[in-house]
Order: sequence, then C-alpha cells, then structure tokens
Amino acid sequence: MVEEALTAERILEAAEEVLRRFGPAKATVVDVARALGVSHGSVYRHFPSKTALRDAVAERWLTRVSKPLAEVAAEKGPAPERLRRWLGLLFELKRKKARDEPELFATYTNLVADARDVVRVHVETLAMQVARILTDGVEQGEFTLDDPVTSAWAVFHATARFHNPIHASEWSDPGIDAAFEGVWSLLRGGLGAREAPAKARAKPSKK
Repeated sequence: MVEEALTAERILEAAEEVLRRFGPAKATVVDVARALGVSHGSVYRHFPSKTALRDAVAERWLTRVSKPLAEVAAEKGPAPERLRRWLGLLFELKRKKARDEPELFATYTNLVADARDVVRVHVETLAMQVARILTDGVEQGEFTLDDPVTSAWAVFHATARFHNPIHASEWSDPGIDAAFEGVWSLLRGGLGAREAPAKARAKPSKK
C-alpha cells in the first residue's frame, strides 16, 4: 500500500484481521504494518501507541453494537415496546457474536477488558439510550418514574446476564430466552409500565 493513501480506517481494518489471526496476546503493530505493506512508523503516525490502536479497535467493535441500538432508542412510538426491543436486540447482538465466531468473540472480549475508558464510554452511551426511552415513556404517561437516568442504570445492571460477556457461556442454555422474558416482565412492572394513550400507539417510526 502507498503510505500516503493510508488511513486510520484502513489500519483498523487490518488490525482486526491481525487480531483474528494471532489473537490479542501475539498481535503487534509490526504485524499490522506488514499486513498493510507499510512501515510500522506509518501506523504510529495515526495511532501513537499499541494501546491507542487496540483501544480504537475495541471502540470500533463496540460501536457495531451501540449504533443499531441508538436507532431503536431514537424511534417514536410506545416506550415499553421500544425498551423491550432495545433489550432484546442488545441480547441478540451479543449472543450472535458469541455463537457465530466464538474465538473472535473471546479475542474482542479480552481486548475490551483492557480498554477501560472505551468500555466506560460505551456503557454510559447504552445507559443513556435506555434513559431516553424511559424519559419518553414518562412524558407519554407510559412509565411511572421519578428519575429516568437512575432507572436506566438499574435496567442495564438488572439485565447484565443477557449482555455482559462474563455470562456468554450461559447464552446457549435452553432456558435463556424464557429467563430473559421473566426478567423483562419484572422490569416492566417495576417501571410502572401501563398502556399508552391511543395516539401514542402508532407504528414506530424513526425521527
């Protein structure tokens, strides 16, 4: 590759391939540069350290989770239905990654575990998406809550079994979907969910 044409995005793509092949323990910046056909100094011009590159890869991976969830959070329509779809989508996104590419999922899980600041921002982003849905629900008379943000964090932590990678081994259990529905039923009641006014029960649409 011509070094002048090298971009951060292309480096991240190559880094993902290197991680897929070697794993986080063995993958190096030199490996990434070699895969791109450039000097390792060219990679460092975009990412000043190996840690910065690994953090950027982790952030890229986590964005693939948060982006489709943001679309659900931004929709209009009944908030309880949106929250149920948001939680279900988060669970399915994580479960699909763990099921379809278990070795790659383990690689990224290890990578993310070291990217603490990246993970903190990601978790806060997800919690605020939930808060947005809960706030809409309060405004629409569908939830009975005093503090949507505090409640959003409670929802996020209460459903950790279905999205925290530490529980990935449980996601293939035959009863996991029933367990999810059971938790959702408790959450729905705890949030004081009630039937939306007729005008709010229109088909969801994106803003």
